[in-house]
Amino acid sequence: METYADWLRARGDDELRALLSARPELLAPVPADLTALAARAATPAAVSRALDRLDRFTLAVLEALLVLPAPEPDALATALGATPAQIERALGTLRRHGLAWGDGTPATAPGVRQALPHPAGLGPPAQEVFAGYPVERLTDLIIDLEGAAPRGFPDSTRLLRRLAELLADPAALIDDAGPEARAALDQLAWGPPVGRVADARRPVRTGTAATPIERLLARGLLAAEDDRTVTLPREVALHLRGDRLFRDVPAEPPQLPAAAREPRGEDVVVRAAAGEAQGAVRLIEELLERWGLEPPPVLRSGGLAVRDLRAAATLLDVPEWKAALLVEVAYAAGLLTRSGDLDGEWLPTPAYDLWLMRDTAGRWTELARGWLKSDRAAGLAGERDDRDRLINALSEAMVRSGAPALRREILEVLTDADRGAVVDEGSLHARLGWLRPRRGGPTRDRMIGWTLREAAVLGLTGFGELVPFARDLLAGDDPEPALEKYLPDPVDQIVIQADLTAIAPGPLVTDLARELALTADVESTGGATVYRFTPESIRRALDAGRSAADITGLLTRHSATPLPQPLGYLIDDVARRHGHLRVGALSSYVRTDSPATLDEILADRRAGPLRLYRLAPTVLASGLQRADLLDGLRAMGLAPVAEAPGGGVIVTRPDAQRADPPPTAEIVRLRPDSRTDASMISAAVRALRAGDEAALHGAEHARQTPSGEPPRSPAMATIERLRAAVDRGGRVWIGYLDQQGQASSRIVEPVRVEGGFLTGYDATRAAVHRFALHRITGVSELDDDSAS
Repeated sequence: METYADWLRARGDDELRALLSARPELLAPVPADLTALAARAATPAAVSRALDRLDRFTLAVLEALLVLPAPEPDALATALGATPAQIERALGTLRRHGLAWGDGTPATAPGVRQALPHPAGLGPPAQEVFAGYPVERLTDLIIDLEGAAPRGFPDSTRLLRRLAELLADPAALIDDAGPEARAALDQLAWGPPVGRVADARRPVRTGTAATPIERLLARGLLAAEDDRTVTLPREVALHLRGDRLFRDVPAEPPQLPAAAREPRGEDVVVRAAAGEAQGAVRLIEELLERWGLEPPPVLRSGGLAVRDLRAAATLLDVPEWKAALLVEVAYAAGLLTRSGDLDGEWLPTPAYDLWLMRDTAGRWTELARGWLKSDRAAGLAGERDDRDRLINALSEAMVRSGAPALRREILEVLTDADRGAVVDEGSLHARLGWLRPRRGGPTRDRMIGWTLREAAVLGLTGFGELVPFARDLLAGDDPEPALEKYLPDPVDQIVIQADLTAIAPGPLVTDLARELALTADVESTGGATVYRFTPESIRRALDAGRSAADITGLLTRHSATPLPQPLGYLIDDVARRHGHLRVGALSSYVRTDSPATLDEILADRRAGPLRLYRLAPTVLASGLQRADLLDGLRAMGLAPVAEAPGGGVIVTRPDAQRADPPPTAEIVRLRPDSRTDASMISAAVRALRAGDEAALHGAEHARQTPSGEPPRSPAMATIERLRAAVDRGGRVWIGYLDQQGQASSRIVEPVRVEGGFLTGYDATRAAVHRFALHRITGVSELDDDSAS
């Protein structure tokens, strides 16, 4: 008899690739062979994830397969009120996902029945639901229903079969139970078929039953599963439903709203979205520039304090929810991180400086991709969790594992809308309820509104419509060319006016924008940005190391008009008073009563690394730590001692050492993409086939061992050849060192080279493997003929 594993084994490579593409979790890690793949596909977690991907109609077809005694396509079409073509399409989806199998009458895959305990909202058949009753209880039940004791020796199997026959047409029993009992049955008819009652297993007979529930139990219209649970038998439920499996299961998704009679022009929609995209890039740059100078602290519990979020909202002149979104997007894109585990600060990362070197379209692409893949829900900022604790932005409480998939599903629904149609939250809720019926709940309902709001802020939508460059982003294509056409070119000229303001008629080039933000304050934004020069802003530039000549030269070079005289006076006046008082910090000092001793130290060339400078005739200051300064002076042949703040001598032991913990950088966490690339899937299929071959004929038959010494090549040449093999799709011969340093030969089909590892199908071991690049001794080209 054919098994599920045999059916998988008989599938073609294209069908296996389709299965692994639909259920990528089956590849983590790649199973040894197809038998192991079948076992993994039947695990509860794998089946549950596969069911979550089904739409309402396909899920209904799968439930019908569990309920109908002969689930032929015609019977399925009749039961669901669908056309044969719709049934075949759903069965094709179920087979592609490995949830139904068999070339004739479809059967459900192992594990599906356990994952759907009440298919179509129906309980078990009478023979199953009453199987736990003792023989005496079954006998009493049949006596009450037939009016006579059953003939012959009491046998539970025969009694259960007779009870099922009596319940096949329960109309008379339902009428006899009364209208109140019928109302109780109607509540369970469409599922779930279980209810809670007290003392459900109490012995009741038709003559002594007093309550509606007792009358139902005495007539077998309800079955007691335990002391507090009753179940509606399937035969009774189907009678109450009029022999229908479902109330209403449409085979097609709900229609999205139609386009407006006079839709906005596409150019207007895209330009509006491009303006929002440019604004989001500008706001994140402005925020990170400020935090690079004045970083907010990290809370002890992690995250960003409410007061710092409010300060960011005030700085950017946006609502707090929008500020939380921009902060989370910067974090998701890897532009922001915490500087340490304890008492750290939120600071821009080195990737932020590289991000600034890109044009606006490139910056937006990184932000949008980070937002699309992030497992954090920015809309939760400022709310409270189940324990009534405040949820802070950038905290771990913002994580929602299903956010990336749900965010993408919402945007993909927008791609199905007609040109000029605006999809509201209600339409999205209905559509997603059909597409993913098992993923409902309060979180999804709220994520719909949050996603629409955030997509508008980030420029993925304009006037509620998904724009072309956002569609490119969802499809995995490069959105930059489509976005660049609608973005204004950066300008390097500003208009400086006599009222100490400057007008930027468009987005500024990066260097000018950074310098102008340092020298002036933003007064208003929009199509043009207005900056105002104040004594505080000029002083800020001087504190950053700019001189009056630097500021004047910068403004003169980039001003489209002559520099106004009032601005020149302001710069000169602030610069003239700047730096008269000096405040510094020192880490250690040297004090003595003899100025001549300090003169000798300063004159000694060995004192250069000590970074000493004179504060007073008898005091030297240093930027080194006290212990380093003591060691340096002792190396010069001197005998200094450590001094306490009060002037006393500090006595130390030679073995007393201290070390500051090194700063750490947190890596941005992104949810792994649910899509697995085709090359990895193809390599996995080859590994599965090879594993089956090895299991059938022995591992040595499937193993391919190259002859000769393992190849050797320079490190850079090795990486270049591996990348060329990935692009070409061919096989290579590599030498690989194990943990003991022993070299072995491998024949590999490279799939990807990234993160210091080579991932590919190892024909020598018949498995998909990851190789550390530093352990690969060399690469040699290999033809298919020589590999076999």
